[in-house]
Amino acid sequence: MGASSSTEQIPKEQQEIENQAASTGALPMLRNAFSKLSNPQTQTIPLKSLQDCLTVVITNPINEASPVPECFPRLVGHLGTSIVDLFFRADKGGVHWVEFLRGYIRCCDRMSASMSLNTLYRLYAVTSAKAGHPSKLEFESDETDGKISGSLVSADVLMLLWICWIMFQSSRYLKSSKGQAKIDLPDIKHLILSAVTSCAELGNDLNIWDCSISSLEFELPAGKFHMWALKTVPNLVQCFNQFVHNRLQRCVLLEDKLEPSSYSVGDISLREVYDRHLLTSGRAWAISLTLRSNLSEEILRPFFPGSNDETFENLIYRSSLHGKGLNRFWSNIEGYNGSLLMLVCASSGGAHEGITNVGRWVIGVVTQQGFENKEIFYGSSGYLYAISPIFQVFSPSGKEKNFVYSHLLPSGGVYQSNPKPVGIAFGGTIENERIFIDEDFSRVTIRHHAVDKSYQPGSLVPNQGYLPLEASILEVEVWGLSGQKAKEEQITYKKREQLFTEQRRKVDLKTFASWDDSPEKMMMDMMSDPNSVRREDR
Repeated sequence: MGASSSTEQIPKEQQEIENQAASTGALPMLRNAFSKLSNPQTQTIPLKSLQDCLTVVITNPINEASPVPECFPRLVGHLGTSIVDLFFRADKGGVHWVEFLRGYIRCCDRMSASMSLNTLYRLYAVTSAKAGHPSKLEFESDETDGKISGSLVSADVLMLLWICWIMFQSSRYLKSSKGQAKIDLPDIKHLILSAVTSCAELGNDLNIWDCSISSLEFELPAGKFHMWALKTVPNLVQCFNQFVHNRLQRCVLLEDKLEPSSYSVGDISLREVYDRHLLTSGRAWAISLTLRSNLSEEILRPFFPGSNDETFENLIYRSSLHGKGLNRFWSNIEGYNGSLLMLVCASSGGAHEGITNVGRWVIGVVTQQGFENKEIFYGSSGYLYAISPIFQVFSPSGKEKNFVYSHLLPSGGVYQSNPKPVGIAFGGTIENERIFIDEDFSRVTIRHHAVDKSYQPGSLVPNQGYLPLEASILEVEVWGLSGQKAKEEQITYKKREQLFTEQRRKVDLKTFASWDDSPEKMMMDMMSDPNSVRREDR
């Protein structure tokens, strides 16, 4: 048992499973959770207590972009019972200490991304069946590495991703004593279209610029969807791992009787605030699922529960706010020596009256360092993103390191026989860049991935083709991803540069204290007698 004295003889099986749990770093928390949830007489956790610990209840599900399926609240409500049934084996009295540890390890132990995704599919299949909306997924065995077959429909993908979002966000409510909070369901149309276009057999009827998720009735083979998830959203499984860990941790921290957490879904006010920006909660989450560092936390920080930051401290530059052009851009980002997310919204034309999204797309770039004024490519790493209308990620290929190019006009109007392009670029080579933004921030050029060996191949814009694509820039945003310290260092840098500028502008009046030494007297003497002989000072 979890509270056993060290002097007692511990069975070998229990010792092995405790050592395995200790390798995750969660053994002390698990001991406290078992002590809090278990019945002192039976030394087991009643199934009801464990189910309540892992249960989430949502009310008023609203999402303006995609209609919420009627079965979705029921599906989320069965999440706790499904986790217990799948991963925690109970005896007559309840869940014993060893089985409690085994259940936690099945949920949260380190395993390959492929096996973790299989666990997530199995959880969704059991939960959807309990909710009366069975999926078409089939499993060869009960093992996590067992083969999966069958298919998912578009609605299944939507609900699976939304469940992961709720699991991810609910772990942020540990400070809430009663678990009462609001969760905003994000617009993830770009992720659904990414899965559909990658996995389903499409005809010519799908108009990605103007389609509704609820109208998509494509079947996605489980094998193809699995490959898409591994490539596009590899960190999706962490939503489930974090959920189980944090829910058990929450039951340790709460002093009151543990009850299922209740969330109100659909905070319209928060969505309306952030929809004015290119970085929405859905786009930020999609990008975060591709990163394996603290960058994912920084991208999502404005959308965490309880965050009402309308000052957008991480927003370093926005063209509609700070002005278009490379000079305006540079005055805002110069001195920021940290990771950045740059988003570009552009229109390649073809918009029709009443349909504002036709031909409008969003791409993004994550850099590991700030921008520098150079005539060559630089950078240690980076990611390219096709964000809207279809989400795709293009990681470094490892063949070349032409990640970032940013060049301003040289000061002083110095003549150059072979001037370098003025603007910002990512990938490719000089004058043959994969992405190039001109100095006025009015046009962006997207070239075929064949010109670029720094990033993985793929289309940044739907129906891109082989010829360079030029589009009109509608908006540019740059978000800082290195926390408050990098922002403070940038402020310090700007103050220092401003001080240097003011010092250079000052005139030393002592130099011109004497009329004989003044430049005005010299000019007047030359005008009065330009042919007079003057001694040259050496």
